[in-house]
Amino acid sequence: MPSELTVGIIGGGGWLGRAIGAAMLERGVLQPAALMLSSRSGRVEGFDAWPAVQLTRDNRQLAQRAEVIVLSVRPEQFADVAIEAAGKLVISFMAGVSVETLIARTGSQRIIRAMPNAAAQIGQCYTPWFATEPVTAADKQFTQAMFEACGSTDEVTSEADLDYLTGLVGSGAAYPALLAEAMLAHALAKGLPRQVAERAVRGVVVGASQLLGGDGMSPAEMVQAMLDYRGTTAAGLQAMIDAGFKDAVNAGLDAAELAAQRMQARYGRGAD
Repeated sequence: MPSELTVGIIGGGGWLGRAIGAAMLERGVLQPAALMLSSRSGRVEGFDAWPAVQLTRDNRQLAQRAEVIVLSVRPEQFADVAIEAAGKLVISFMAGVSVETLIARTGSQRIIRAMPNAAAQIGQCYTPWFATEPVTAADKQFTQAMFEACGSTDEVTSEADLDYLTGLVGSGAAYPALLAEAMLAHALAKGLPRQVAERAVRGVVVGASQLLGGDGMSPAEMVQAMLDYRGTTAAGLQAMIDAGFKDAVNAGLDAAELAAQRMQARYGRGAD
């Protein structure tokens, strides 16, 4: 059953706001007339099938009308978003903008910080979210439904966990793309035609990796099974491990977490 809430997405013209707004309509989370989208131009592409969706360029008007306000803007743009949201549910997609800052700048105590990613566009997004104490059970139920419309989701119990996950899942396809780039470069250096090399790499990184999405072996079990088989894959895996593959991943995720923490200092309440 669709929610009876009116939901406004500030930044609804951006790729993430559009993707999540459309997903909620496609999955019946909201009725079209209950969705408001703001953008600088007052126009948003991709919603022709739902003419009842409300469009505006006035964020204050959106905040007045909506019961749930979604902030889908870049952190550096937040200083230009002037809204009064006291008593309303505010859901932020902004990396590095803390709960403390959101409360100070919106006037709401009911704050949810979330970290969706580009996979929302294909319904494969994993979204962690953190809620402040005043957030109600009904607020959480709506939030869960919104993110399940474009993938899977979990509530986490601390803001620190969300900051870590910002670096892990906020990347979307970037980390697999880095692996694919390295594999493609190696295949091309070996003389494979580009078309063959690209299809082979996509088959591994995009196709075969879907085996991890089921209820079968865990990643560690799959790696160990391949090592135990002692074939060509085992040789490749062992060489990558010996060359410091896991150390490189650890360094990357540590750097991403540190960047999220630095963003909190940069975009904190004292920065305005």
